[in-house]
Amino acid sequence: MKPSAWVILLSVPVSLLWAIWHGSVDIPAQDLLLTLGGGGDEITREIVWGLRAPRALAAFACGALLALAGALLQVLLRNPLADPFILGVSGGASAGALGAMMLGAAAALQHLSALAGASVAAAAIFAFSLRPSGWNAYRVILAGTALSAGFGAIVSLLLTLAPAAQVQGMLFWLLGDLSGAGDPLAAWLVLAVVATAVQTGARQLDILTLGEDKARSLGVAVTALQSLVFAAAAAATMAAVLLGGSLGFVGLVVPHLLRLIGYYGHRALLPLSVALGGSFLAAADALARSVAAPVEIPVGVVTALIGVPTLLYLLMRTR
Repeated sequence: MKPSAWVILLSVPVSLLWAIWHGSVDIPAQDLLLTLGGGGDEITREIVWGLRAPRALAAFACGALLALAGALLQVLLRNPLADPFILGVSGGASAGALGAMMLGAAAALQHLSALAGASVAAAAIFAFSLRPSGWNAYRVILAGTALSAGFGAIVSLLLTLAPAAQVQGMLFWLLGDLSGAGDPLAAWLVLAVVATAVQTGARQLDILTLGEDKARSLGVAVTALQSLVFAAAAAATMAAVLLGGSLGFVGLVVPHLLRLIGYYGHRALLPLSVALGGSFLAAADALARSVAAPVEIPVGVVTALIGVPTLLYLLMRTR
Protein backbone atom coordinates (compact mmCIF):
# COMPACT_ATOMS: atom_id res chain seq x y z
CA MET A 1 0.00 0.00 0.00
CA LYS A 2 1.34 3.44 -0.92
CA PRO A 3 2.40 5.69 1.96
CA SER A 4 -0.27 8.23 1.00
CA ALA A 5 -2.92 5.53 1.49
CA TRP A 6 -2.04 5.36 5.17
CA VAL A 7 -2.56 9.11 5.39
CA ILE A 8 -6.02 8.73 3.87
CA LEU A 9 -6.92 5.92 6.25
CA LEU A 10 -5.58 7.91 9.20
CA SER A 11 -7.90 10.76 8.19
CA VAL A 12 -10.88 8.66 9.29
CA PRO A 13 -10.31 8.81 13.08
CA VAL A 14 -8.84 12.32 12.81
CA SER A 15 -11.88 13.71 10.97
CA LEU A 16 -14.34 12.04 13.34
CA LEU A 17 -12.47 13.39 16.36
CA TRP A 18 -12.40 16.85 14.77
CA ALA A 19 -16.14 16.70 14.09
CA ILE A 20 -16.87 15.68 17.68
CA TRP A 21 -14.60 18.38 19.10
CA HIS A 22 -15.80 21.38 17.07
CA GLY A 23 -19.21 23.00 16.97
CA SER A 24 -21.16 26.02 18.14
CA VAL A 25 -20.11 25.33 21.77
CA ASP A 26 -16.40 25.29 22.56
CA ILE A 27 -15.18 22.25 24.48
CA PRO A 28 -11.64 22.34 25.94
CA ALA A 29 -9.40 19.53 24.75
CA GLN A 30 -8.97 18.10 28.25
CA ASP A 31 -12.75 18.01 28.80
CA LEU A 32 -13.22 16.26 25.46
CA LEU A 33 -10.63 13.60 26.29
CA LEU A 34 -12.16 13.12 29.73
CA THR A 35 -15.63 12.68 28.18
CA LEU A 36 -14.37 10.25 25.53
CA GLY A 37 -12.83 8.24 28.34
CA GLY A 38 -16.18 7.89 30.09
CA GLY A 39 -15.97 10.84 32.48
CA GLY A 40 -16.82 14.51 32.15
CA ASP A 41 -19.82 16.51 33.30
CA GLU A 42 -23.37 15.78 32.19
CA ILE A 43 -23.66 18.72 29.77
CA THR A 44 -20.43 17.85 27.96
CA ARG A 45 -21.44 14.20 27.72
CA GLU A 46 -24.77 15.15 26.18
CA ILE A 47 -23.09 17.45 23.63
CA VAL A 48 -20.46 14.87 22.67
CA TRP A 49 -22.41 11.60 22.76
CA GLY A 50 -25.96 12.84 22.27
CA LEU A 51 -25.43 15.44 19.54
CA ARG A 52 -22.01 15.54 17.88
CA ALA A 53 -21.01 11.88 17.71
CA PRO A 54 -24.22 10.74 15.92
CA ARG A 55 -23.95 13.67 13.51
CA ALA A 56 -20.27 13.00 12.81
CA LEU A 57 -21.08 9.36 12.06
CA ALA A 58 -23.96 10.45 9.82
CA ALA A 59 -21.71 12.87 7.92
CA PHE A 60 -19.03 10.21 7.46
CA ALA A 61 -21.53 7.62 6.20
CA CYS A 62 -23.10 10.13 3.82
CA GLY A 63 -19.76 11.20 2.33
CA ALA A 64 -18.53 7.60 2.06
CA LEU A 65 -21.70 6.52 0.25
CA LEU A 66 -21.52 9.38 -2.24
CA ALA A 67 -17.82 8.84 -2.99
CA LEU A 68 -18.35 5.11 -3.45
CA ALA A 69 -21.33 5.69 -5.76
CA GLY A 70 -19.31 8.18 -7.80
CA ALA A 71 -16.41 5.76 -8.25
CA LEU A 72 -18.82 3.01 -9.37
CA LEU A 73 -20.71 5.18 -11.84
CA GLN A 74 -17.54 6.50 -13.42
CA VAL A 75 -16.48 2.95 -14.32
CA LEU A 76 -20.01 1.87 -15.29
CA LEU A 77 -20.50 4.79 -17.68
CA ARG A 78 -16.81 5.16 -18.58
CA ASN A 79 -17.34 8.89 -18.12
CA PRO A 80 -15.16 11.03 -15.81
CA LEU A 81 -18.05 13.48 -15.30
CA ALA A 82 -20.38 10.84 -13.90
CA ASP A 83 -21.49 11.40 -10.33
CA PRO A 84 -24.26 9.98 -8.11
CA PHE A 85 -26.78 12.62 -9.14
CA ILE A 86 -26.58 11.77 -12.83
CA LEU A 87 -29.11 9.02 -12.05
CA GLY A 88 -31.83 11.51 -11.16
CA VAL A 89 -32.13 9.87 -7.74
CA SER A 90 -31.34 13.11 -5.94
CA GLY A 91 -33.94 15.01 -7.97
CA GLY A 92 -36.60 12.38 -7.28
CA ALA A 93 -35.84 12.39 -3.56
CA SER A 94 -35.85 16.19 -3.46
CA ALA A 95 -39.20 16.41 -5.23
CA GLY A 96 -40.71 13.85 -2.85
CA ALA A 97 -39.28 15.42 0.30
CA LEU A 98 -40.16 18.99 -0.66
CA GLY A 99 -43.70 17.96 -1.58
CA ALA A 100 -44.12 16.39 1.86
CA MET A 101 -42.64 19.50 3.52
CA MET A 102 -45.07 21.72 1.65
CA LEU A 103 -47.98 19.61 2.90
CA GLY A 104 -46.70 19.88 6.47
CA ALA A 105 -45.97 16.17 6.83
CA ALA A 106 -43.96 14.81 9.74
CA ALA A 107 -40.26 14.05 9.34
CA ALA A 108 -40.92 10.31 8.94
CA LEU A 109 -43.32 10.94 6.08
CA GLN A 110 -40.83 13.33 4.48
CA HIS A 111 -38.25 10.54 4.44
CA LEU A 112 -40.77 8.08 3.02
CA SER A 113 -41.69 10.56 0.29
CA ALA A 114 -38.03 11.11 -0.51
CA LEU A 115 -37.49 7.34 -0.68
CA ALA A 116 -40.46 6.97 -3.01
CA GLY A 117 -39.19 9.70 -5.34
CA ALA A 118 -35.68 8.25 -5.40
CA SER A 119 -37.03 4.75 -6.07
CA VAL A 120 -39.12 6.00 -9.00
CA ALA A 121 -36.04 7.66 -10.53
CA ALA A 122 -33.84 4.57 -10.08
CA ALA A 123 -36.51 2.25 -11.52
CA ALA A 124 -36.99 4.53 -14.52
CA ILE A 125 -33.26 4.60 -15.28
CA PHE A 126 -33.11 0.81 -14.95
CA ALA A 127 -36.05 0.35 -17.31
CA PHE A 128 -34.71 2.75 -19.94
CA SER A 129 -31.09 1.61 -19.91
CA LEU A 130 -30.94 -2.18 -19.55
CA ARG A 131 -31.28 -4.13 -22.80
CA PRO A 132 -30.76 -7.84 -23.57
CA SER A 133 -27.38 -6.94 -25.08
CA GLY A 134 -26.31 -5.16 -21.88
CA TRP A 135 -26.23 -1.67 -20.44
CA ASN A 136 -26.20 1.37 -22.69
CA ALA A 137 -24.16 4.14 -21.06
CA TYR A 138 -25.58 6.81 -23.34
CA ARG A 139 -29.14 5.89 -22.40
CA VAL A 140 -28.21 6.07 -18.70
CA ILE A 141 -26.78 9.56 -19.13
CA LEU A 142 -29.61 10.84 -21.33
CA ALA A 143 -32.36 9.33 -19.19
CA GLY A 144 -30.70 10.59 -16.01
CA THR A 145 -30.32 14.08 -17.45
CA ALA A 146 -33.96 14.13 -18.57
CA LEU A 147 -35.22 12.91 -15.20
CA SER A 148 -33.05 15.42 -13.35
CA ALA A 149 -34.43 18.24 -15.48
CA GLY A 150 -38.00 17.06 -14.91
CA PHE A 151 -37.59 16.73 -11.17
CA GLY A 152 -35.78 20.08 -11.12
CA ALA A 153 -38.83 21.70 -12.69
CA ILE A 154 -41.06 20.10 -10.04
CA VAL A 155 -38.73 21.36 -7.29
CA SER A 156 -38.81 24.89 -8.74
CA LEU A 157 -42.61 24.78 -8.86
CA LEU A 158 -42.78 23.62 -5.23
CA LEU A 159 -40.43 26.40 -4.12
CA THR A 160 -42.56 28.93 -5.97
CA LEU A 161 -45.80 27.74 -4.39
CA ALA A 162 -44.47 27.05 -0.88
CA PRO A 163 -45.23 29.42 2.01
CA ALA A 164 -42.32 31.71 2.90
CA ALA A 165 -41.87 30.02 6.30
CA GLN A 166 -41.08 26.68 4.64
CA VAL A 167 -38.70 27.89 1.93
CA GLN A 168 -35.58 28.00 4.14
CA GLY A 169 -35.98 24.36 5.19
CA MET A 170 -36.48 23.38 1.56
CA LEU A 171 -33.36 25.26 0.47
CA PHE A 172 -31.30 23.59 3.19
CA TRP A 173 -32.42 20.18 1.87
CA LEU A 174 -31.40 21.18 -1.65
CA LEU A 175 -28.01 22.49 -0.52
CA GLY A 176 -27.30 19.54 1.77
CA ASP A 177 -28.05 19.60 5.48
CA LEU A 178 -27.21 17.11 8.22
CA SER A 179 -28.93 18.88 11.11
CA GLY A 180 -31.87 16.48 10.92
CA ALA A 181 -29.91 13.37 9.99
CA GLY A 182 -30.95 11.41 13.07
CA ASP A 183 -29.79 7.83 13.60
CA PRO A 184 -27.22 6.90 10.89
CA LEU A 185 -27.44 3.13 11.54
CA ALA A 186 -29.38 2.38 8.33
CA ALA A 187 -26.88 4.33 6.21
CA TRP A 188 -23.97 2.47 7.81
CA LEU A 189 -25.65 -0.86 7.09
CA VAL A 190 -26.12 0.10 3.44
CA LEU A 191 -22.50 1.25 3.28
CA ALA A 192 -21.24 -2.05 4.71
CA VAL A 193 -23.32 -4.18 2.35
CA VAL A 194 -22.57 -2.15 -0.79
CA ALA A 195 -18.84 -1.78 -0.07
CA THR A 196 -18.47 -5.50 0.60
CA ALA A 197 -20.42 -6.49 -2.52
CA VAL A 198 -18.45 -4.30 -4.93
CA GLN A 199 -15.07 -4.99 -3.32
CA THR A 200 -15.40 -8.67 -4.24
CA GLY A 201 -15.67 -7.62 -7.89
CA ALA A 202 -12.82 -5.10 -7.89
CA ARG A 203 -10.74 -7.13 -10.35
CA GLN A 204 -13.69 -7.41 -12.75
CA LEU A 205 -14.19 -3.63 -12.54
CA ASP A 206 -10.56 -3.12 -13.57
CA ILE A 207 -11.18 -5.31 -16.60
CA LEU A 208 -14.44 -3.50 -17.41
CA THR A 209 -12.52 -0.24 -17.80
CA LEU A 210 -10.85 -1.81 -20.88
CA GLY A 211 -14.21 -1.95 -22.66
CA GLU A 212 -17.17 -4.32 -22.75
CA ASP A 213 -15.90 -6.44 -25.66
CA LYS A 214 -12.49 -6.89 -24.06
CA ALA A 215 -14.09 -7.75 -20.72
CA ARG A 216 -16.32 -10.40 -22.33
CA SER A 217 -13.34 -11.93 -24.10
CA LEU A 218 -11.62 -12.24 -20.72
CA GLY A 219 -14.56 -14.11 -19.21
CA VAL A 220 -16.35 -11.31 -17.34
CA ALA A 221 -20.16 -11.52 -17.16
CA VAL A 222 -20.51 -7.91 -18.27
CA THR A 223 -24.28 -7.45 -18.05
CA ALA A 224 -24.50 -9.02 -14.59
CA LEU A 225 -21.55 -6.94 -13.38
CA GLN A 226 -23.01 -3.71 -14.77
CA SER A 227 -26.37 -4.48 -13.14
CA LEU A 228 -24.63 -5.05 -9.80
CA VAL A 229 -22.70 -1.79 -10.14
CA PHE A 230 -25.83 0.16 -11.02
CA ALA A 231 -27.82 -1.32 -8.13
CA ALA A 232 -24.98 -0.66 -5.69
CA ALA A 233 -24.54 2.95 -6.87
CA ALA A 234 -28.29 3.61 -6.74
CA ALA A 235 -28.62 2.13 -3.24
CA ALA A 236 -25.64 4.13 -1.96
CA THR A 237 -26.99 7.35 -3.47
CA MET A 238 -30.47 6.81 -2.07
CA ALA A 239 -29.12 6.13 1.43
CA ALA A 240 -26.94 9.25 1.30
CA VAL A 241 -29.71 11.52 0.00
CA LEU A 242 -32.19 10.29 2.61
CA LEU A 243 -29.63 11.03 5.32
CA GLY A 244 -28.19 14.38 4.24
CA GLY A 245 -30.32 15.77 1.44
CA SER A 246 -29.01 16.75 -1.97
CA LEU A 247 -25.28 16.82 -1.22
CA GLY A 248 -23.51 17.23 -4.52
CA PHE A 249 -19.87 17.40 -5.52
CA VAL A 250 -18.43 14.76 -3.15
CA GLY A 251 -19.16 11.83 -5.45
CA LEU A 252 -17.64 13.60 -8.45
CA VAL A 253 -14.45 14.94 -6.91
CA VAL A 254 -13.24 12.33 -4.42
CA PRO A 255 -12.65 9.50 -6.94
CA HIS A 256 -10.88 11.96 -9.24
CA LEU A 257 -8.60 13.16 -6.46
CA LEU A 258 -7.58 9.57 -5.74
CA ARG A 259 -6.91 8.85 -9.40
CA LEU A 260 -4.84 12.02 -9.71
CA ILE A 261 -2.53 10.85 -6.91
CA GLY A 262 -2.11 7.46 -8.55
CA TYR A 263 -4.88 5.08 -7.43
CA TYR A 264 -6.39 3.50 -10.54
CA GLY A 265 -7.03 -0.10 -9.46
CA HIS A 266 -10.44 -0.54 -7.85
CA ARG A 267 -9.08 -2.84 -5.16
CA ALA A 268 -7.55 0.27 -3.56
CA LEU A 269 -9.73 2.97 -5.15
CA LEU A 270 -13.04 1.79 -3.68
CA PRO A 271 -12.05 1.53 0.02
CA LEU A 272 -9.99 4.73 -0.20
CA SER A 273 -12.99 6.50 -1.75
CA VAL A 274 -15.03 5.42 1.27
CA ALA A 275 -12.36 6.67 3.69
CA LEU A 276 -11.66 9.98 1.94
CA GLY A 277 -15.28 10.78 1.11
CA GLY A 278 -16.42 10.12 4.66
CA SER A 279 -13.53 12.03 6.23
CA PHE A 280 -14.01 14.98 3.88
CA LEU A 281 -17.71 15.37 4.64
CA ALA A 282 -17.30 14.84 8.39
CA ALA A 283 -14.66 17.59 8.56
CA ALA A 284 -16.68 19.87 6.25
CA ASP A 285 -19.79 19.46 8.40
CA ALA A 286 -17.84 20.38 11.53
CA LEU A 287 -16.60 23.47 9.73
CA ALA A 288 -20.13 24.34 8.60
CA ARG A 289 -21.34 24.15 12.21
CA SER A 290 -18.54 26.20 13.74
CA VAL A 291 -17.21 28.77 11.26
CA ALA A 292 -20.18 31.16 11.63
CA ALA A 293 -21.66 29.88 14.91
CA PRO A 294 -24.40 30.14 16.02
CA VAL A 295 -25.45 30.36 12.35
CA GLU A 296 -25.05 27.03 10.55
CA ILE A 297 -23.89 27.02 6.93
CA PRO A 298 -25.23 24.29 4.60
CA VAL A 299 -22.50 21.69 4.37
CA GLY A 300 -22.90 21.45 0.59
CA VAL A 301 -21.60 25.01 0.31
CA VAL A 302 -18.51 24.16 2.36
CA THR A 303 -17.69 21.03 0.33
CA ALA A 304 -17.82 23.01 -2.91
CA LEU A 305 -15.71 25.89 -1.56
CA ILE A 306 -13.02 23.45 -0.39
CA GLY A 307 -13.20 20.83 -3.10
CA VAL A 308 -13.28 22.98 -6.25
CA PRO A 309 -9.95 24.78 -5.71
CA THR A 310 -8.34 21.54 -4.49
CA LEU A 311 -9.32 19.67 -7.65
CA LEU A 312 -8.27 22.54 -9.91
CA TYR A 313 -4.89 22.74 -8.16
CA LEU A 314 -4.28 19.03 -8.63
CA LEU A 315 -5.31 19.24 -12.27
CA MET A 316 -2.84 22.07 -12.85
CA ARG A 317 0.01 20.05 -11.29
CA THR A 318 -0.82 16.77 -13.02
CA ARG A 319 0.26 16.05 -16.58
